[in-house]
Amino acid sequence: MQAIIKTVNLHKVYGMGDIQVQALAGVDIHIKEGEFVAVMGPSGSGKSTLMNILGCLDRPTTGRYLLAGEDVSGLNKVQLAAIRNRRIGFIFQSFNLLPRTDAVGNVMLPLVYKRSGNLSPKERQGKAMAALEAVGLADRAYHEPHELSGGQRQRVAIARALVNDPVLIMADEPTGNLDTKTGEEIMGLLHLLHGRGRTILMVTHEHYIAEQTERTILLVDGRIATDTPKETMR
Repeated sequence: MQAIIKTVNLHKVYGMGDIQVQALAGVDIHIKEGEFVAVMGPSGSGKSTLMNILGCLDRPTTGRYLLAGEDVSGLNKVQLAAIRNRRIGFIFQSFNLLPRTDAVGNVMLPLVYKRSGNLSPKERQGKAMAALEAVGLADRAYHEPHELSGGQRQRVAIARALVNDPVLIMADEPTGNLDTKTGEEIMGLLHLLHGRGRTILMVTHEHYIAEQTERTILLVDGRIATDTPKETMR
């Protein structure tokens, strides 16, 4: 099975001269297609730095990052932006929806910015509606975020992450702003997507959320402290 994420001796150093902070210190990760993996770590562990690199928002200082077999380590900002839009779907704790745009308009955004495909407005809307249908929210397609509950807004965000058919879904604390019941519903949706073959990498601070994934990677001081399969997590 193809490796969706493969990092080799990943380092990230901030600062210059004598004032340097090593945020990542030789991180090796291998995540296969169709896996559901959680990343945890205390504040200052390098977790955010790692996720920025894996999400093609930043580049490593040294080391390699292969996304679905493509080495993206040395790409420039424009190239990274194209990779992000085409190959990665993001789900954020704070939803990151445009407040005066309805659900279908928010879901269409990645298609509007896509550099290939030349979809017509009607085709973009059709794909966005199909994504909303996949998350059970087609009946709220023309509601703006303020007219939706927190769980519904997160479903819109998940639909937006799906609309470009990415190779990787990155979820940053997807249940963090939700009550327990709604958080469970969102996790149920992520499990459904995983069951359909999606590769999901999720950051969480909640152990009971991490326990619902196949593996938990614990990052401490810029290094992988443990990489624990589900069978031995308890």
